[in-house]
Amino acid sequence: MTSNPILDEIHATREKLLAEHGGDLHAYIEAARKRALESGRPIYQPKQRTKHCIEVADQPLPDGGSTPATR
Repeated sequence: MTSNPILDEIHATREKLLAEHGGDLHAYIEAARKRALESGRPIYQPKQRTKHCIEVADQPLPDGGSTPATR
């Protein structure tokens, strides 16, 4: 199998980051979340879909077509 230098770098970086947190992915994610919050930069927070949105999405289209939820 041929070596891909970009993938090799990605795998090495992943191993290094996990090693810095004792191999614990949860600890790494928590540290990243904390850094993001402390950065002061805005963080996208998607709006939660309401029950009404879900019910409307499940209605058939007026032209008889299907909705994304039923495809």
